[in-house]
Amino acid sequence: MKKLFLLLFTSFLLIGCSDNDETIYDYIGTWSGTYDGNDKGMWNFVVSDDGKVIGTMHSETANENYTISGHLNTSGQLTATVGLPEDGEFIGTLVDKKGNGNWNNNLTNPTRTGTWTGKKNSK
Repeated sequence: MKKLFLLLFTSFLLIGCSDNDETIYDYIGTWSGTYDGNDKGMWNFVVSDDGKVIGTMHSETANENYTISGHLNTSGQLTATVGLPEDGEFIGTLVDKKGNGNWNNNLTNPTRTGTWTGKKNSK
């Protein structure tokens, strides 16, 4: 009986100690923040349960809106494009309900670039 208990206990420990405990569910919801560089403004996007990201950037400098469209993986790595047609990038990392990264917009002349920061919105 003691051996059976130790066997079951060890099995539960091994099952419970997975290296890949991250899931996309930690990121699902609305995120927003600001961006700056040689343009500045606000951004927001929604992460869906399949990791799809859809949102907008609003340029305070040019008073224009640009789409953000891409994907987030289970590690919080964001890879998205800016604009329709897609002609820029919005990339970075989401961790602990905070995010940051880099962006560029090749739709404008000259190209605009910079960094972004933000957080997950409360429900």
